[in-house]
Amino acid sequence: MKTLAFLSGILFGIGLLVSGMTDPAKVIAFLDIAGAWDPSLILVMITAVLVALVPMQMAQRRAKSVIGEKIAFPTTSGITGKLILGSAIFGVGWGMTGLCPGPSLASLAASTWQEWLFFGSMVVGMTGFEIWQRAGSRVRALPAAQLTTPRKT
Repeated sequence: MKTLAFLSGILFGIGLLVSGMTDPAKVIAFLDIAGAWDPSLILVMITAVLVALVPMQMAQRRAKSVIGEKIAFPTTSGITGKLILGSAIFGVGWGMTGLCPGPSLASLAASTWQEWLFFGSMVVGMTGFEIWQRAGSRVRALPAAQLTTPRKT
């Protein structure tokens, strides 16, 4: 199973490299619709959606993957404040750097300080979010009596 996951990751990384998704200048040119817009990455996105369409349809009808792992889709489907905030942060970061998580991992092979700075910032952000989420879960799990401070008499 781990070999299949590793090979899938390698194939994904090669696809990112070949498509130009790891080139920040190309990504920023794609996002610059008011300037010198480069629409070539639309083909990459359309191809990605088409390649994933059939396997996703199949996965939604199954409880387990082909290799026997449990398939778990998100339970919420609505638009929430967290979704909007996360999307906005992702979009600003993508627009500023021309990198997102997948291409950033593939770009680490370039070993430039900018790539490592982005990757480190991404890890710090994900870790900070996880800590924040866990702290919020602990507070919600406490009984109401523990959330109030006792009065001094």
